[in-house]
Amino acid sequence: MKSIATDDPKMEVESGVRLIDSHAHIELEPLSAQVPEVVARALVIGVVGIITVGIDIEDAKAALKIARENAIVFASIGIHPHNAKEVGEGDLGLMEDLANDPKVVAYGEIGLDFFRNHSPHDVQRGVFGDQIELAKRKSKPLVIHLRDAYAEGLGILEQKGPYPAGGVIHCFSGDESDAQRALDLGFHISIPGTVTYKKNNQLRSIVSHIPEDRILLETDCPFLSPEPFRGKENEPSLIIHTARKVAEVRGVDLIDLASLTTNNAIRLFNLPL
Repeated sequence: MKSIATDDPKMEVESGVRLIDSHAHIELEPLSAQVPEVVARALVIGVVGIITVGIDIEDAKAALKIARENAIVFASIGIHPHNAKEVGEGDLGLMEDLANDPKVVAYGEIGLDFFRNHSPHDVQRGVFGDQIELAKRKSKPLVIHLRDAYAEGLGILEQKGPYPAGGVIHCFSGDESDAQRALDLGFHISIPGTVTYKKNNQLRSIVSHIPEDRILLETDCPFLSPEPFRGKENEPSLIIHTARKVAEVRGVDLIDLASLTTNNAIRLFNLPL
């Protein structure tokens, strides 16, 4: 594998690698102010697709605009559990209309967040359930956010299944039992930069056992930068560091790991790549 030199210390490029950032937020500040540059840097390191994720009505519109303007960018839209309390009459209908755009390849991120608790738990549950049904009507794969709520969130998903279009637990932070429940639902598991953190042995253990056809990679940028950039602004080009760590944990070549996860993303999201 041949390394390619760049002038940016963040970018460690290796030829032959094709990656998809299955969950980003390039419509959020500060990345929204530099989208052309962010996409260009991603292309240099071998990123062939980015899914940017809108988390409320206005954010979904911004994500969709970026997706329409950039060939390798696609959108996922939904009401994040943090924003569940802000959902008004007609909002889910508007989100359903936006989901008709061919650049919208998934519905979410939706789910439960009992860590930040920005919205009451009962409101989160109601909005989550309504959006699961919306996604199923639109035949879109689900993008699920769960934080300190795996038991209840997976329970709701189990009650409302099956999911012919599939789905993904993004930024996975559960335990091995949670991972198995997600896999039993037919879902994928997406691995963020936290897999590179020195103390995150639990996630690395789970990564080593995820079936080949169910693993995805993501940045969740501008959050959760991988080592050695932890605490700094994240972006899609840094997914190469996550890919290297996942390849190391699974004992496979980086190019093979990249090909595997990219094909999984293309298949799940029906990407025209």
